[in-house]
Amino acid sequence: MSVLEIRNLHAAVEGTEILKGVNLTLRSGEIHALMGPNGSGKSTLAYVIAGHPHYTVTEGDILVDGQSVLDMAADERCKAGLFLAFQYPVTVPGVSVANFLRTAVSNVRGYTEKAAAAKNGNGHSGVIGSNLMPMREFRKELTEKMKEYNVDSSFARRYLNDGFSGGEKKRTEVLQMAMLEPKFAILDESDSGLDIDALRVVADGINKLATPDRGFLMITHYQRLLNYVKPQYISIFHGGRIVMTGGPEVALMLEERGYGWVEKEFGVAEAA
Repeated sequence: MSVLEIRNLHAAVEGTEILKGVNLTLRSGEIHALMGPNGSGKSTLAYVIAGHPHYTVTEGDILVDGQSVLDMAADERCKAGLFLAFQYPVTVPGVSVANFLRTAVSNVRGYTEKAAAAKNGNGHSGVIGSNLMPMREFRKELTEKMKEYNVDSSFARRYLNDGFSGGEKKRTEVLQMAMLEPKFAILDESDSGLDIDALRVVADGINKLATPDRGFLMITHYQRLLNYVKPQYISIFHGGRIVMTGGPEVALMLEERGYGWVEKEFGVAEAA
């Protein structure tokens, strides 16, 4: 079993503190939903966990299986088992989905490091693609995963997120998760901008990936994603910290009462 621990995490951007003492433990096999109003700092938490250089951690720690990741770059955190699905996935013209995934998978699974070691040891190198996962293996796995997660085979040849609809972008993120096989997936509002059909497809992909070997932290505003993906824990995020944690009843309470009572009970918070 793997464990992601966030201990008394404080983080700032351009001198302004946004995270103000976040504590959270996520274990393999668990789905933990994080809900809160706009500007509460939820997305900042996701970016800080993933290692976005724009944010500065001023106190606390983030650990994966007891090892701090604070000194790791974003790609090293990915190798350590962390994955971030963006609310607004980045468009990369000129880079196909297949080439992007082959490069990412090769880095995470160690193919690139092995090739570098062989080169330093005077082994053969210099052949284009020799530092990547063998094409035949990659194509076979990608084809299987695209079928399993309802991603059209034509996506492999398209440029990453270029001209994709909101639903297509989120499906591609699920495909990335399936290929990279992280220990922990942080989903930053994966339901944002989706119609009901796209939401169901994305939710189905998340449920398939929610195995006993993987933990999910789902950031969302609304109950609707939780109608399809059932978390064991739901926390309310307000003012840069978690102010309440419970079960599914928390989401139902928010759906009924909104977030106004959170502000009354825990104080007015500045927008992050």
